[in-house]
Amino acid sequence: MYTITLIRGDGIGPEIAESVIEIFAAAEAPVQWEEAYAGRACLERFGTPIPEATLESIRRNRVALKGPTTTPIGGGHRSINVAIRKAFELFANVRPARSIPGVQTRYNDIDLILVRENIEDTYAGVEYWQTPDVAESLRLISRPGSSAVIRYAFDLARRLGRRKVTCVHKANIQKLSDGLFLECFCAIAQDYPDIMSDDILVDNACMQLVMRPERFDVMVLPNLFGDIVSDLCAGLIGGLGVAPGGNIGNGYAVFEAVHGSAPDIAGKGIANPTAFILSAVQMLHHLGLHADAERIENALRYTLVSGIKTRDLGGNANTREFTKAIISNLPPRSQVQAQNEPVGEPYRTPMLPPRSTENEGWQTVGMDIFFHALQPPTNLPERVGSLRLQVISNRGVALEANSSDERYLLNWFRARYVAEQPVSEAELAELMNTLAPRLHWTTLQRLYRTREGIDLFSPILAE
Repeated sequence: MYTITLIRGDGIGPEIAESVIEIFAAAEAPVQWEEAYAGRACLERFGTPIPEATLESIRRNRVALKGPTTTPIGGGHRSINVAIRKAFELFANVRPARSIPGVQTRYNDIDLILVRENIEDTYAGVEYWQTPDVAESLRLISRPGSSAVIRYAFDLARRLGRRKVTCVHKANIQKLSDGLFLECFCAIAQDYPDIMSDDILVDNACMQLVMRPERFDVMVLPNLFGDIVSDLCAGLIGGLGVAPGGNIGNGYAVFEAVHGSAPDIAGKGIANPTAFILSAVQMLHHLGLHADAERIENALRYTLVSGIKTRDLGGNANTREFTKAIISNLPPRSQVQAQNEPVGEPYRTPMLPPRSTENEGWQTVGMDIFFHALQPPTNLPERVGSLRLQVISNRGVALEANSSDERYLLNWFRARYVAEQPVSEAELAELMNTLAPRLHWTTLQRLYRTREGIDLFSPILAE
């Protein structure tokens, strides 16, 4: 018997959670629920959307099933989903997209799995106002984080007998960040010679998913691209109402319906529990309870094929009627071919140890100084010690000295000072002591170069 943390969530969450509870009880799945709470009610009652008791329940049980929660747009508390993923380092978001008989779409043979990096990228949530006109969001891609999710994607493909893993990226433009993600993918792919691997630009991937979705099997993506493409994949099979999702980390897993809390229909008894049921089925597979998972999913699919659907899927059944129909269609255990293989140890992948710039042979050769100004400055020194002013830029584009260009400039500029040889900390301090009285600086960025002379920073585009 497995004890699972159950978080009902906001809006329609309690209604669809009750549907899963009833189906699991009727199927006699070896699961018992430990209820915990998160969402708007917790914020009003405890001052936090995720009480410590909820986090402690997940730590104790290691597996949770979570209903939808409401995330304010443009303000308010941070996403509860993101907070839980970060608290337990759930680095892989797994979103299967499989056509469901009885759910009418433009396609009828979709069967792919999207694996999304889950805690880095822009979802690290590192943002700042730089000027009254410029907000900055840092896109963080790391070697340990990328390697963990990519290795999980290959492990998942091997375990499920999948034929190919595709890396989706934008390394032609984001040469360092997406370039690192692609580099990790190519290195790890060599450890899985039994699985085909390829890569594709994210914009082309979106087009190919619409035109030729059969070319994909397992896809692995950085966080933001994965968020967007996973909803596209959900659209191929009928929408978020039929799309399950799971979040996997080292020793922990949280499964959730990826749709919203739909407060406009909460309490009306018409919510569609399909996505939440499929997420619970995904959870059973994660636990090795394949027979129980197959039995419940077969009942769900038979119910939909028979024409019993909720209103959003073109039927007229309410949540209660839909749930009862699934229970009545549960096949006898003797008809289920899958066998339970309870998992003794939760999934774990080795995390790469952190590395130092010194051991990697990185040498400091300069600094980018970002600063707030209404006009391009004219009083910056051309040289400070061995550091030479290479360029002043705006939006990543170099500004020509004394240019008559009348294009619109943001009030956020960058001055790049670079030396031909490595510089000392004292030289960097001298540069800042010289520039600080002249600039309203906002951000400093150290510039590295390898011993082999390769710059580890992006060039500034020429006009």
